[in-house]
Formats: sequence, C-alpha cells, structure tokens
Amino acid sequence: MPTHDGPDTLVYGPYDQRTLDRQYSPSSRVDDIGVFLDEYAARSARTRSALAVRAGVPYGTEPCETLDFFPAARPDAPLLVFVHGGYWQELSKDESSFPARRTVPAGAAFAALDYGLAPAYRLEEIVAQVRRGLDWLVAHAAELGVDERRIVLSGSSAGAHLVLMALLDDWRPAGRHPADAFAGAVLLSGVYDLEPLRLTYVNEPLGLTEETARLMSPLHRLPGRLPPLVVARGGAETDEFRRQHDDLVAAVTGRSPEVRELVVSHRNHFDITFDLDDPATALGGAVHRRLGLTAA
Repeated sequence: MPTHDGPDTLVYGPYDQRTLDRQYSPSSRVDDIGVFLDEYAARSARTRSALAVRAGVPYGTEPCETLDFFPAARPDAPLLVFVHGGYWQELSKDESSFPARRTVPAGAAFAALDYGLAPAYRLEEIVAQVRRGLDWLVAHAAELGVDERRIVLSGSSAGAHLVLMALLDDWRPAGRHPADAFAGAVLLSGVYDLEPLRLTYVNEPLGLTEETARLMSPLHRLPGRLPPLVVARGGAETDEFRRQHDDLVAAVTGRSPEVRELVVSHRNHFDITFDLDDPATALGGAVHRRLGLTAA
C-alpha cells in the first residue's frame, strides 16, 4: 500500500495522510490480496469452460468496450450484470465471470462488463463507457433472450460506484429512466463519495479535482427515484468503507421501494463477491429473489 510521508497534519476528518491512505486501502485488512485476485481469475476461467459464453461482445467503439455474455437456457430470462472493481485501475471482465457459475444454471443470463482503466481513461470516460454498455444490454435484451423488465445490476468496490452512477437520472438507457430500466442493483463494498479518496494515493492515476470528485460522487447526486437496492459490505472493512456504506444506506432510504442492507461478518472487501451467486447465503439469496429465481 503506498503511503505519503510527512507530519501528522489532519487532511480529512480525524485522519492524517498516512492513516487516510490506509483507510482507503482495503488490502490493509487482509493478509494477501493476491490470493483473492488469483481466485477471481481461476474461478472465472473454470466458469467459462463449463458454460456457454459469447466472449468479447462489443458494446461501443473503443477496444475496451466489450462484455462477456452467458445466455440462459430459456428465453425471456432475467439478467444479472456484474461490473468489476479494482479502483478503476485494475482487473477486467476476464476475472469477472465467476458469478455466472450458479446464476446461469438457476435460470438467469449473466454479463460481465468491461471498461477502460485509468490513467488511460478519465473517470468521466469510464462512467460513460459503463453507461453505454448497460444501454446496449437494455436495447438488445430481446435478441439476447433477456426479459428487459428483469435486468439487475451488480458491482463491487469501484464497480459499485459505477453501478450507482448508472442509476442517476442524467441519462436515459434505451430512452428510459434508470429506475424503470433496471429491476434492481446490488452494491458491494462501494465508495460513493470521492472527496476523501481524492486526497489519497488512489487519486494519483485518476487526477480528480475537487470539482470532478464531487461530479463523480453519486452520493451527492442521487435522484428522487431508484430501483430496489441491496447494499452490502464485508465485516472486515476499514472505518471509512463502513462509513461510506452507512451514509449511502441512509441517503437511499426513501428513494427506493426496497433497500436491503447486509453486513456479511465473515467476509471481507474482496471475497464478499463469492456470495453473489450462492442462493444459500443471505446475499446470494437476495440476488436470486430480485432476479425472480427460486432461492435454495
């Protein structure tokens, strides 16, 4: 984890620079982040070998604007979309297939959405790319065998931020309000206010200013209407990630017809995603119910 040297001057709330950097380094709460990244890749490779997949489907003109689509066995199926994390700088759809492992056999389609990474792309461009990908999925739902009324979004960490940005009302996926275009969203261990993050090492490749950090902070731009939400985090999170979770839950209550908050005590920032497709868990059961699947 990078840190900044210097005196113990407070830079945000009660935090000096070194402590704030640590608060926004989720890997500080696990022994070895590589274990989880390797598991993402291994599980995803096994999933692509076991299930039918249309890999690298383009949704835009940039080389990075592609998705992997796992069709359901039957037409008019619900769709779970997954947007990966990595602080907008790491990972890809190639490490994001694993939630299809149980989702597709249970009767839903699955899509892992890719996007460009910083510093090659600004965060504003990444947000626009994810929106284009979701717009493409809504517009092509019928030909994909998907019920356009049952598209559920999910994202982890930076992916949760990108999903929430896609629920703002300053765009219209396939001409519809986001609260109507999507049947729900699952936000896992996300960061929703980027101002404190702007003051950390994470911002070095992002280059956020005070103005762009606020513009890219969905917590400060929530619309009056949101689809049903599941907001979850692991038990082993830093205080700032816990605060971000709590602040979002408070802010979306009353804007969504249903807000399911989950704190999965035995999971951390990285392995909570392994519950996403498991209907025997509280998180996976909530996802399956939102998709209209029968939970085990």
